[in-house]
Amino acid sequence: MQKITDIIAREAADSRGRPTLSVTVVAGEGTGTFDVPSGASTGSLEACELRDVGGGVSRAIDNVNSLIKREIVGMDLHDQSKIDAKIIALDGTVNKSKLGGNATIGVSIALAKAAAKAENIEPFEYLRQLASIKPSRKVPYLYLNYINGGKHAKSPIAFQEHMLVPDTESVTEALEMAKILEKSLYEIVAKKYGAEVAAEVGDEGGYVLPNGTYETPFELSEQAINESGFGGKCFIAADIAASSFFENGSYVMQGKSYSADELREIYVSLTKKFPILSIEDPFFEESFEDFAKLQKQTDVRIVGDDLTVTNKSLLTRAIGMGSIRSVIIKPNQIGTLSETLDTMHEARLRDVDCIVSHRSGETNDDFIADLAFAFGCFGLKTGSLRKPERVIKYKRLEKISLMGE
Repeated sequence: MQKITDIIAREAADSRGRPTLSVTVVAGEGTGTFDVPSGASTGSLEACELRDVGGGVSRAIDNVNSLIKREIVGMDLHDQSKIDAKIIALDGTVNKSKLGGNATIGVSIALAKAAAKAENIEPFEYLRQLASIKPSRKVPYLYLNYINGGKHAKSPIAFQEHMLVPDTESVTEALEMAKILEKSLYEIVAKKYGAEVAAEVGDEGGYVLPNGTYETPFELSEQAINESGFGGKCFIAADIAASSFFENGSYVMQGKSYSADELREIYVSLTKKFPILSIEDPFFEESFEDFAKLQKQTDVRIVGDDLTVTNKSLLTRAIGMGSIRSVIIKPNQIGTLSETLDTMHEARLRDVDCIVSHRSGETNDDFIADLAFAFGCFGLKTGSLRKPERVIKYKRLEKISLMGE
């Protein structure tokens, strides 16, 4: 048995410059550190991100350095599920609001990274010791966010993310394609809107369009695919984040209100016109039935994020109603690694694919690449190649995908 000897939480900064936690777990020679990300577009049922008045994280840090540390120092480093259960019991709330989901996930993932270090194995190898999850692919699709809207950018475009997804099982080839696609899209945006617009970057590294309709990002994306010579070898994916423009029972885009049925017809028309792989959060986060109606009407995979918030019970409901074919996995939405793995296991047991995702306020931590690779997830969604904290995760995925070749 290798006992945990220390836990240390410190303040760090995320990619937006906001305070976040960096948590280190120490057990002899095994040390692991996890820098916690933070979301801007968040589901209402996510684990609570504990912040001080003014936005600091000193209370969350104190909870790690006092309450959590006191409970788990001395426990076996490799008792991931037992330690996570103790943290959940210590918090005692439905949404981790006492300790803070940012505090609990920081400790939980740092623990796994320390255990991997102690065994002198890669984090993805250690994760496979913790759970058996049916793979979807040899390596995940890369979901590269190249046009930002919604809460991720100051743009009239209501849909939040427009992604390019190279259709290949080689991460190296996908990244090479991404560079070509990015250059092409840059030239298209610069020609249409000017070089200043092309130089602007949203939270996740995408272009921020000053005008256009909901179709414009799809048109530009398809143009970039064709001009790059990747027609038939690159998909488009969209994260609508419809809760962000849901007002008083309607969906409001550029001053016009749409019913759920009208919005559904928009999505169906887009799927017929463009090479769309998936549509994430197309309706308000509690609209399980509207998700199901759309999924029934199209072969394009509908993805739950705000709908499911990496929560096993919400996932089970979504699957039972036929609402989704894929689910976004964000560990900080649920607050512990064990609960994350439980949700992933349930999804794959029911033939729903997992797409592991970053947050808009990211850090340089690359753990989610290991998580996506460990279980052969359908996708890894972590922004564009225009921001370093996003590139780090893709490069980690490339490195570990080459280890088995």
